[in-house]
Amino acid sequence: MEQTAIKGTSIKASRVGLGTYAMGGIMWGGSDKQESIRTVLAAFEQGINLVDTAPAYGAGLAEEVVGKAIAEHGDRESIIIATKVGLENREGWFYRNSTKEQIFKGIDESLKRLGTDYIDICQVHWPDPLVPIEETAEAMNKLYEQGKIRAIGVSNYSVEQMERFRKVSPLHTLQPPYNMFERVIEQDILPYCEKHGITMLTYGSLCRGLLSGRMRSDTQFSGDDHRKIDPKFKPPQYQEYLKTVELLDQFAQKNYGKHVLHLAVRWVLDRTNLAIALWGARRPDQMKTVGEVTGWSLDSKAMESIDSIINRHIKDTKQPYIADTYCPADRGPVKK
Repeated sequence: MEQTAIKGTSIKASRVGLGTYAMGGIMWGGSDKQESIRTVLAAFEQGINLVDTAPAYGAGLAEEVVGKAIAEHGDRESIIIATKVGLENREGWFYRNSTKEQIFKGIDESLKRLGTDYIDICQVHWPDPLVPIEETAEAMNKLYEQGKIRAIGVSNYSVEQMERFRKVSPLHTLQPPYNMFERVIEQDILPYCEKHGITMLTYGSLCRGLLSGRMRSDTQFSGDDHRKIDPKFKPPQYQEYLKTVELLDQFAQKNYGKHVLHLAVRWVLDRTNLAIALWGARRPDQMKTVGEVTGWSLDSKAMESIDSIINRHIKDTKQPYIADTYCPADRGPVKK
């Protein structure tokens, strides 16, 4: 597995990380705890050493899963845990709260669920418009100085917000959404991170499974699955995306002997050397082919060919990721 050094720290992480959002079950139609633990262990077997999680993923369930898996695996020092702070759980609903009090409380709760005494990468989950960014940055820097966290990160922050944050505290990572179909960060966020050496833990690399190659026109989403409200998964857009995925899969097979799933993750890794692509999974079998994304690369000609395929069918790749609506700026509830 390819690795990368996170600048400003001693952390060396696999360039593919395991995303645990779906393991929380909420907005993914439920979860199987033991199956999830086996999935984390399967990721370790594939050479992945970075696991991204958050208290809001299943109201602590995903963190508990990660903690139990690491305890079973052993060798804590070899694993990079990335988790988050800055959301407050009020009777099962999550609200943005990036006050220093909530951050200090949240980190201690996460440490307990994860069964560890330090977090490798701690990220502010969402910007909180009701709390000065400077207060949030100061709290994160305090945790860093105390040794409770080894790296400071933010998630879903704009360039302006990162600028304010960096005036108070070091900033080592950013977690933005990024994939072939959702490229809004290319406008300013990606160039900013490249300029300042900020590693990106990109989520949504497979666009909620759309780029997995496994979805069909009759695929059903049940319960509280958030794809039920995502326009990409509704006609007529859904059919356009499925056709594009089919063509991308043909391109991957013809030129690399791979499938669209591997192409999608490789695409993220080759867009910038500062990217760590998060591979979301909740079943062990979903980890079987993760090794297929390494040992090859996409050159500029391949990137142009991919863009040509997408542009023939997809009208706008600069749309914000729909998760932006899950956590309103007025502290509205977020189920994530």
